[in-house]
Amino acid sequence: MQDEIENIIFSRFVNQAIPFELITIEELYKRCKESNYDLSIPHRIEFHALIIIFEGESKHFVDFKEEILCSGLILPLTKGQVHSFNKELTIKGFIISFEESFITQNTSDKNLFHFLHIYHTPSILIGKENLERLTPFLVLLEKLHQDSNINLKSEVVNSAFLTLLFQIKRLSIYQHKTFESQRFKDFIKFKQLITKHYNETHNAKDYAHKLSISYKYLNDICKEISRKTAKSFLDSWLLLEIKRNLSENKYTSQEIAFKMGFNEPSNFIRFFKKFTGITPIQFQYKLKKSSSVRD
Repeated sequence: MQDEIENIIFSRFVNQAIPFELITIEELYKRCKESNYDLSIPHRIEFHALIIIFEGESKHFVDFKEEILCSGLILPLTKGQVHSFNKELTIKGFIISFEESFITQNTSDKNLFHFLHIYHTPSILIGKENLERLTPFLVLLEKLHQDSNINLKSEVVNSAFLTLLFQIKRLSIYQHKTFESQRFKDFIKFKQLITKHYNETHNAKDYAHKLSISYKYLNDICKEISRKTAKSFLDSWLLLEIKRNLSENKYTSQEIAFKMGFNEPSNFIRFFKKFTGITPIQFQYKLKKSSSVRD
């Protein structure tokens, strides 16, 4: 494990006229090898991505959890996540990378809702037999991506990509629950508010007030969508962000405590230990140990 986890911005390996790229996983490995960059080292991405597996099997680590990649599986990766690839290339497929603004700008509320719904799902299994039904959309995106004519290119690629996402959602062999649109939007707003104000308050009632909704309603939609109370969801988000900060090895525990909105480092340690059973320092040690084992 490196002393510090690198924050990978979209332009780190990409030079495109629009903030969108589609390449094969093989090309990604080749590009990183030429840049002397090790994909198996945990890194934090500052953009969104979509991994589509056509052949093979591998492991992928996302926010300290292991995902098994296999044929027919699609893995959405969101901005801010810490993840790493397997060191050896054992899979074939595609990876699509794009900046958040590429979707959020000039996208209808309905399409944005579907996008957020997909990216709220940890992984999507459409089955190996359905992969060929994605091929026409991927071929179209690849041609559009390589097209040198930039006139309305962003708009056309955006539409084609959203169509691919709709097809993925249709083909999912798991019947993901479809949430009522407004309730889901309010849940996403709650999640977005946490990312902006977590260093100011850890009280779920304060977020209900900011959203101009009742705490009961906020609790209800959190239970429906995340299967957690509003307070539990807030605590789980804080815990994950703390783990991400600890894994970066850029800050001391005291600095992370104040960054995350804890008035006293002792409260920060107590909070972390309550949910993990270990101290932040012990967690860092475990990360280094598990990373050295994978290497």
